[in-house]
Amino acid sequence: MSHSETPHHGLPDLRPVSRAMLSRALARGAADMRRAPLWGLFFALAYVAIGWVLAWITWATGQSYWLIFAAVSFPLIGPFAAVGLYDVSRRLKQGQPLAARDILPVILHQSKRQLPSICAIVIFLFLVWFFIGHMIFALFMGLSVMTNVSSSFEVFLTPNGLAMLTVGTGVGALFALLLYMITVISLPLLLDREVDFVTAMIASFQTVTRSPGPMLGWAVLIVVLTFVAMIPLFLGLFFVLPLLGHATWHLYDQAAYGDRAS
Repeated sequence: MSHSETPHHGLPDLRPVSRAMLSRALARGAADMRRAPLWGLFFALAYVAIGWVLAWITWATGQSYWLIFAAVSFPLIGPFAAVGLYDVSRRLKQGQPLAARDILPVILHQSKRQLPSICAIVIFLFLVWFFIGHMIFALFMGLSVMTNVSSSFEVFLTPNGLAMLTVGTGVGALFALLLYMITVISLPLLLDREVDFVTAMIASFQTVTRSPGPMLGWAVLIVVLTFVAMIPLFLGLFFVLPLLGHATWHLYDQAAYGDRAS
């Protein structure tokens, strides 16, 4: 089955994900990076630049609340950057041109479809997590002597501090898992198909639950690669983001249409 410029209607018959599909997705994603390196750098730069700017503002002002803007900004632009990488992979698959006049309008057109609704859901979950995070802090540290946690890190080594970190990390991991489950397949699905965002999120969630081993392994790989890529001033993201973006499209492509040689 071939794709077209006009998205097909309805859900595809999504297949269970196997480890072999993950390996093929990574290999094909790496191949797309080599074939269209400038597009990978372009979309990664849009993402990394915000991280640089907000990290600099946070350092210059000493106000950690700028990190909140970072956490909200990334979900806003991340899906659009991802869609750009998906479209590049889709065009490479079909042998279509990669001219800016062809790709950029596709990305802009997503603002009129279901993608903004997905962004709104992601931001809502982030805000809920911020609220719960503050509640956890108050629960464990509310009776402690007032301390500037930004400069006095020893507070985290107290029994209450360690308990707060443990509970906060666990709750944060659950939120991250939920976000992963509702977006990992839904984002490429929304580019490929004309479906509502709720249906896409449900399909993504069900894909993860049908193949928990491979899909959770994919989640761990994303977390590890992203974390390592952020250590050297976010520079590693110029490699990791295009790789994961292209590979995610190929993972969806295999789940939706079966294995087809690139």
